[in-house]
Amino acid sequence: MNTAQRSIQQYINAKDGNRPHLLDQAFTADATLDMVVRTGSISFPGHVEGREAIGEVLVRRFGQTFENVYTFCLAVPPSENAKAFQCKWLVAMSDKHSGEVRVGCGVYDWQFEPESNLAEGLTITIEHMATLPAADLAPVMTWVSMLDYPWCGVRAVMHSVPDIAGLEAVLQYLAAEAL
Repeated sequence: MNTAQRSIQQYINAKDGNRPHLLDQAFTADATLDMVVRTGSISFPGHVEGREAIGEVLVRRFGQTFENVYTFCLAVPPSENAKAFQCKWLVAMSDKHSGEVRVGCGVYDWQFEPESNLAEGLTITIEHMATLPAADLAPVMTWVSMLDYPWCGVRAVMHSVPDIAGLEAVLQYLAAEAL
């Protein structure tokens, strides 16, 4: 049986692992995606309609640019039959071409179709996206690869974060009070 938690996890598995076929277990065929980007360091279309188009934007094109992707939902997973779910998220990844490291954060707002528990709507707000030099890849990847994946608490994130200049805005946002 599909659950809201499983739908979210399959979306993360699809995006982080460049596996668009897994979106069938995450989104309804006519799902919508809205992107609110509050940083100039990354861009996405504002609105996307349909699971195939979501896969093109969030998996295929994303996977052409980024690797070493780790996405975390910074909350307790939703209840089995949740109709909606909101949580902060953290992502760390590297650019395939430049080697630069990206560490970003924001909010996921999920809406689920009641019968299938698949996502019928997702709004991704990107609050911050830090761009770090390639030399920071090893400490960032060591940090995120040690965290519980994909569900992790903010305390665990903050406890083990490497001392890297450029992460301040991301860490301040994550440390701010819950939604």
